[in-house]
Amino acid sequence: MNVFSFFSSPIGLGHVTRDIAIVNNFENISTKFVTGSGATKILEKLDYNVQDVYNPPSFIIENGVLKNPAKWLWNYYQYYRDCKNISEKILQKDKPNLVISDEDFASLTVAQEMKIPTVLITDVLETRFTKGIASFIEKKMNKSMQEIIKKCDTVIVPEKGDNQDNIKKVGTIVRETCRTREELRNKFCFEKKTIIISIGGTSAGLFLIKKALEAISKINQNLDIILVSGPAVNKKFENVKNLGFVDNLHELIFAADVIISLAGKSTIDEANAYGTPGIFIPIKGHFEQEDNAREEGFEFEDINRLEKLILEKLETKRKQVNTNGAKVAAEIIQKLMK
Repeated sequence: MNVFSFFSSPIGLGHVTRDIAIVNNFENISTKFVTGSGATKILEKLDYNVQDVYNPPSFIIENGVLKNPAKWLWNYYQYYRDCKNISEKILQKDKPNLVISDEDFASLTVAQEMKIPTVLITDVLETRFTKGIASFIEKKMNKSMQEIIKKCDTVIVPEKGDNQDNIKKVGTIVRETCRTREELRNKFCFEKKTIIISIGGTSAGLFLIKKALEAISKINQNLDIILVSGPAVNKKFENVKNLGFVDNLHELIFAADVIISLAGKSTIDEANAYGTPGIFIPIKGHFEQEDNAREEGFEFEDINRLEKLILEKLETKRKQVNTNGAKVAAEIIQKLMK
């Protein structure tokens, strides 16, 4: 049996949820995850083999705006060095047949030095966090990242498009459910029109919870408001059912009528796949979230017109998009070992 080491970035929960979708399609493969923070909790709840060893730096967010990105970038570099030491010890001990990385470049560096085949899963081929003098450092880091990407046996990108060199575009990667929407609504006891508010694995989206609840309070409709505050927010909110940390957000999204979320790619992809109208507000200054939101027709300033957007989305018809990205990605990875 082949043994794969799967290094999943713990910065947010989107990486690990799409990784779970891929692993669920593996056959006769033993997979060991390496990650940290909320990602570890999801994997443990689902009984995956996981090592909780990564401790990522936190973004500094004030009222939805990313502050001091240069400092975060420096902290990320220190984190990368720590991850490199950690992954080296793990790989020397486990000696896997293949290393799969979801935006954990430290493990790729070590694996490539050890001549272990590598697969990268990513939707970001360069970062754009900083401006001015700090951007020179970021450009140097991007150059190093590009060199790692070129050395990968395969790079899987969860988007539509043409393949190029070692880059394989497989379409969106989302978790599947065997239940119908009606079955899920019964399971979750959703009887009214239902709005899900989700902010992922950090406290960065606390501003969005407050603004969304404020907007909903002005809407004269009998609604079920479900909050998925994640593992990092321990705060009580009135007139809302807070599920806290969940491992099945995709099912909640499918069952809901509207999803309000930060603009993480995995949440957007799951909303689109299940046909649930969504409002996606990016963290201002977070280039990746701003890009994701722009593709869906949103920007940070939409935080100030949530009431209107919610009313619009409550009347929007569902449009489910079929995707087999997880299955295609799994097949690509397994073929590397044949």
